[in-house]
Amino acid sequence: MKKIIESYDYPIFFAVVLLCLFGLVMIYSSSMITAISRYDQPNDFFFAKQKFALLISFPAMIMTMIFPYKIYKNKIFLIFIVSGVTSLLLLLFAFGHTAGNATRWVVIGSKSIQPAEFSKLAMIIYLAAIYGKRQDRINNIDTAVFPPIFILVFICFLIGIQPDYGMAAVIFLISATMIISSGMSFMNILKLSLITLVFVVVFMIDVLVTGNFSAIFSENKVSRVIGFADPFGTAAYDGFQLVNSLLAIGSGGLTGVGFGSSVQKYGYLPESHTDFIMAIIAEELGIFGVLFVLLTLGFIVLRGFVLSAKCKDPFGSLLLIGISSMIGIQVGINVGGVTGLIPITGITLPFISYGGSSLLLLMISMGIYQNIVMRMNMLEKKEIANTHPNK
Repeated sequence: MKKIIESYDYPIFFAVVLLCLFGLVMIYSSSMITAISRYDQPNDFFFAKQKFALLISFPAMIMTMIFPYKIYKNKIFLIFIVSGVTSLLLLLFAFGHTAGNATRWVVIGSKSIQPAEFSKLAMIIYLAAIYGKRQDRINNIDTAVFPPIFILVFICFLIGIQPDYGMAAVIFLISATMIISSGMSFMNILKLSLITLVFVVVFMIDVLVTGNFSAIFSENKVSRVIGFADPFGTAAYDGFQLVNSLLAIGSGGLTGVGFGSSVQKYGYLPESHTDFIMAIIAEELGIFGVLFVLLTLGFIVLRGFVLSAKCKDPFGSLLLIGISSMIGIQVGINVGGVTGLIPITGITLPFISYGGSSLLLLMISMGIYQNIVMRMNMLEKKEIANTHPNK
């Protein structure tokens, strides 16, 4: 037991805990006005809900830290998680809760879950297991590569028609990262890229020719693109959210206006505790607060990629790549939307933004991450002991 405890990656463990606690504090600061004015609740309403989610998520991480990760590649388990997530996504069309012109939540009593969040981890485990097992024929596109891609496209389709294009894009990018890292040749990766490009071009041409643009890209989606293209020219409507985000970032400067002293959270910046919490961090804590978040998240992502290169088990290596890329891609998309580098997508900032489903998924993922690293370290120590028995 002592050897197991010593083999976990404690720098990553403390980085995750630190981010969760920091996020909890910033959720309180960024949501207190929204809780009172919009929801007629106490100012700690969202803070209390996120604290409850953290109290559920932390034991879940501990459990997955202990649970052997290799069991996840069991065929029955893979069928269970893929069919389970698919069923939940299909249930949304019958029993889903609609908010913001999207049906993304299943409400159970006073709680709600977002199935699309868990589909990220389901696809990571599924692709890691399939491509990990097929290393001997990874360049056989017909039998080794295409079958998992069909399931990926189906899952992305179910999420896209909610509609949640941002989440579908995240899952697609995570999967693309894993496929590129699976060991297949450059030529096969190039072929898959060209096939994807052809499908995208044909789809866009079909949309424009048939006039289905408005049916697929809702008014809300179009307004986000317009707001991104000309935020200050459309500051009164389409660019309202982005302009106020940029004002929050600009007013923060180096050291910020002080914790709890944000002006933008007083109704000027919608979703200040979810998608745009980074803008409030920049306003209240300045560039130093932003750097703390980005450097800590960057440390988790880069360490995951480095460890994946050292992992001798293809399944474990691909799991580390999938989990690390999931965090990195979400950070990039969230920060890109907040700063106006890309259109707003509704993707939250990992470990920081408000959201119970997101936090639970991330903590479970980090538990799996830790279990892989623990097994790696124990195997390394065993090999050293066998090579140098006197040490």
